[in-house]
Amino acid sequence: MSAQVIAVMASGKGSNLHVILAAAGAGHCPVDVRLVISDRADAKALDIARTAGVAQVMYINPKDYADRAAFDTACADAIEAAGCRWIVLAGYMRILSSAFVQRFSGRIINIHPALLPAFAGADGVADALAYGVKLAGCTVHLVDEVLDGGPILAQAAVPVHDDDTRDSLHMRIQAEEHRLYPATLKRMVEEGFTLAGRRVIWNRI
Repeated sequence: MSAQVIAVMASGKGSNLHVILAAAGAGHCPVDVRLVISDRADAKALDIARTAGVAQVMYINPKDYADRAAFDTACADAIEAAGCRWIVLAGYMRILSSAFVQRFSGRIINIHPALLPAFAGADGVADALAYGVKLAGCTVHLVDEVLDGGPILAQAAVPVHDDDTRDSLHMRIQAEEHRLYPATLKRMVEEGFTLAGRRVIWNRI
């Protein structure tokens, strides 16, 4: 199983998937996106993946399965069959089951639009703005069984302006996401890391 081979799971418009594929295609991010899975038939991410020539592009309908665990098992089986080392979540809006997380322990990556551990949950941007912080940002982290609670791989901060709305702040955070996610995946593949408790220690090359 090559460290470069990844699966991407996405539910929406696929902007992070797009930048990962673009960075890989330009030689800036040494990953091989072998599989893209979506839980929504109308997800733009599926079109992005097909246009980019991803080897396997799959819509897996949750309604075809008895429960979340059965759906996650189907996704996990597809990921393993494709030989993917890492699972990269890019706007994937379903909470993963414990069985899925345990099956790929330490191999699932997510990006969240807040500086974790602050403002975990569904709308970190709005929560940060409502709280009145002066710095917001995004976090790339490993996924564990605590929502947005896994060890932190990388973070980037953006200033909060006095006239910010949720949309304007989110736009600036997303610009940092699009820079940080491919850069972190590159580092993950090229350097690797070890865990010391919750701390991610990057291996120097």
